Parts: sequence; structure tokens; C-alpha cells
Amino acid sequence: MASITKNEHKSYGMGLHDEVLTGRTQQTFFNPEEGENFFYDDAFDVDFNKRTSIDVENLECLELNKKIKELMKKGYGTIVLKNPGAKHSIGVGILQKLNLIVEGSLGYFGVGSIDGPVVRISGRVGWSCAENMMSGKVVIEKNAGSCFGAAIRGGDLICKGSVGARSGIDMKGGTIIVHSDDGMDEISPFAKTNVVELKDGKINEFIIDPNDLDINSNNKENLRGKNADYNSEKIIEIYKGTSNEFSLSVALNVAAGLIVAGKENDFKNAYKKASEHLNSGRVFEHLTKLQIK
Repeated sequence: MASITKNEHKSYGMGLHDEVLTGRTQQTFFNPEEGENFFYDDAFDVDFNKRTSIDVENLECLELNKKIKELMKKGYGTIVLKNPGAKHSIGVGILQKLNLIVEGSLGYFGVGSIDGPVVRISGRVGWSCAENMMSGKVVIEKNAGSCFGAAIRGGDLICKGSVGARSGIDMKGGTIIVHSDDGMDEISPFAKTNVVELKDGKINEFIIDPNDLDINSNNKENLRGKNADYNSEKIIEIYKGTSNEFSLSVALNVAAGLIVAGKENDFKNAYKKASEHLNSGRVFEHLTKLQIK
């Protein structure tokens, strides 16, 4: 049987070995100049000033989510959901920019698998709120159930109340912020603060109770800022070692910073060190030296 030489093979006659390859390749697929590559196929141009509302009371979740998508297709950038009735799986799979306002509470798996929207929920949420979130922001005014922010990859989750167990489990990115029980967006000297800590791939949950730290402040009004002159005066007082609600609050949050930085492992010890340093007045002395230089 006669052998076929390389150049006699029919593939050469078809030009498969010497043609110049053209067209899009993986090397140019994510070219920043090609804006369409950064949008999902079913993403729509919306106007945030174009606002509408949906009465959710008599709608099933599939019907509602389809209606949200239809409104986005019409250019609505702000959608208000009324009477949600703690229904499950509301607002899932929104893959673009959108202002979604929920007047009430959601059930399980609310606003899961989202990528881009800003969601504000005036009530509570059930299990697994914002699970697998890629980007955007979700703000819950009250409490959240277990697995809050499970497996999120990006974005910001903010809960102004308490959260359930396993919050942030399998979290790969993004930020979860849990307020103190009195609604402050930091560790409070007036109420307990629920903390979810992600460290070395493990999630730890604990409560910071001011009573355990011998903090007996009870007037949150003493921590309220006023004008620039008043606020700057209070900052200087903190630096000089004056003990008041301002310095207590700063010490609590400095203690958290020491934990995050790996300087301390125990919050009570971290708070003690922060308080002693602030009350010593050495912060003001150091600041004065910097000003002289």
C-alpha cells in the first residue's frame, strides 16, 4: 500500500495547516474596550429616576421575579415591592444595576445569586439571604436568619439587627457588616454586638457585651456629634486621655482592630490595652511630636 505524504493529505488542500486564523480569540475576548463583554445577555439599560412599585400580596415568587425583569426591560431602575409578606425566593438572580426597595420582610433565600443591584429591606429576612451574591449592596433594617451571606463572592451585606448561626459560611469575598443591637454601625458601648469572624478559613461567632467589660454607659445621646468645632474638641479630648462615651467607643473599635491585625486574640485583653493607651494621653503626646517635626 502506497504511503501518503504529508502534503498530499486532503487537509492540506482544504488549507487547514497554513491558513491565517482570524476572528475573536480568548486573548481578546475580555478586551476592556469591548463594553458588551461586561454585561449579561439579558441585562437592560435602566434609569434610576424611573420608579414604579409592585403589590406582592397576591403574586407567587416566580411570577413576581418575572415581573421585576419585565419592568427592568422597560427601563425602570427603581422598583418598590409592597406587602412582600415574608415570601421566599424574592428578587433572586438580578444580574445588573437596580435599586430594589422592599417595604416589609422576606422569607428564605431572598435576593440570592445577585450581581449588581442595591437592595434595601425595611423588615427582616429568613435563612440564606443574599446567598452566592457576586456584587452590589444589601441593607436589612432588622434581623437576619441563619446562613446570612452564605457563599458570597463580593458586594456588601449590612444587617442592622442580629444574625443567625453560620452567617458568612463558605464566604469567598465581599463584606458582611452586622450592627450592634442598638443600631450603631460599629461596636457599641451601650448594647451587645453580634460578631461573625472569618479567620484562617473558619467562621467564629461571639457576642461583645459592654457589661462584661465593665462599661456602664446608657445614654447614646452623649455619643452624638454636632458641628465641626464640637467634634474636633471631642477628638482632642480622646487623644488627651479624657474618659467619656467617645473614648469608650473608640477603645472598643480599636480593640477590634487589634484582633483583625493579629496583635491580640482575646477581645477583653485587646480592649484593656486600647483603653489604657488612650487614657494615658500618649496619643496626644505623639501627635504633638509629629506636629513639631
